[in-house]
Amino acid sequence: MMRYLVTLQAPDRKGLVEQIANAVSRNNGNWLDSEMRHIDGIFAAILQLELPLEKWDELVDALECIEGLSLTYSQASQVAQPIKHVSYQLVAYDRPGLVLQISNSLNALGVNIEQFSSQYETAGHTGVALFRANMRLGLTELTQEEQIIEQLYKMGDDVVLDKVSKATA
Repeated sequence: MMRYLVTLQAPDRKGLVEQIANAVSRNNGNWLDSEMRHIDGIFAAILQLELPLEKWDELVDALECIEGLSLTYSQASQVAQPIKHVSYQLVAYDRPGLVLQISNSLNALGVNIEQFSSQYETAGHTGVALFRANMRLGLTELTQEEQIIEQLYKMGDDVVLDKVSKATA
């Protein structure tokens, strides 16, 4: 069995996930992990699949036959597991470059961003544009947790950071 990372994109419509799941199932695939979103009329997904090597080409052909679906893929590899996972929610006034600031700060600490989800919203009581990000981070050293908080607060006085969960690897 081989593992693959597949990204998919198509105009959103009812039944699309079912079509994808049928293609995976027909080719003896196992759907391990996924993230799916509807953004501005577009369906976007990242899937981690496991299936027999000899079925891979058939799966790709089946996915390419789904109307409007585009895909990219690569064989997945095993990586060293972090010693701890932490999750944060960050809220700040929206401005260009926030994701770059966040990723630069975390990369400088040697922290891996394992999951990142962001939204643009307007504060109901003031109408101020807000940036909200939820992130799951993989730490390789226990000291990184305190450093993360310090680095993210250096981005500005408007940054609010909440630890969402405390999970260990």
